[in-house]
Amino acid sequence: MAVAKALLVDDRRDNLVALEAILQGLPVHTVAVESGEAALKQLLVDDFAVILLDAQMPDMDGFETASHIKRRERTRHVPIIFLTAADRDAQLALRGYSVGAVDYLTKPFDPWVLRAKVSVFVDLWIKTQQLQAQSEVVREREAQWRALTEAVDEATALLRSSDPDARERAVTLLEQARWG
Repeated sequence: MAVAKALLVDDRRDNLVALEAILQGLPVHTVAVESGEAALKQLLVDDFAVILLDAQMPDMDGFETASHIKRRERTRHVPIIFLTAADRDAQLALRGYSVGAVDYLTKPFDPWVLRAKVSVFVDLWIKTQQLQAQSEVVREREAQWRALTEAVDEATALLRSSDPDARERAVTLLEQARWG
């Protein structure tokens, strides 16, 4: 099964290093990028359990980046946690939530709280992957069941016919369905 990944987006390398250290030991692979543009490119090639996104970056800020993420079908359901050094301005937090964030943390934040939040999204991602895999197994078994049922119905019809070779063909049909 695929490994859960967290996308870390911050224009400051030291912040990315700190985030990687905070998440160390969790069952998550971190991918660190230094801009909104780089984040959008990364989201084209990888699936993520959670995105930790700096709100204030040059060029494309976190709000614009989140807006792009939420417009894409493939990424619209990825949870975004905004991180910002800005003071506790309620307007910025509301702006973050309005572009689709699930949380908004101001620095300095408690690293244990961030770990707990990321952990929840990683667990949800893992459980979703497990459900999708189980669902695929169920679909495959249903298809096998339908094929077997059709073979039994066809074999039954053959056995009811007056054809002298029907029994042999019915047995062959059932063996093919069972092993095919």
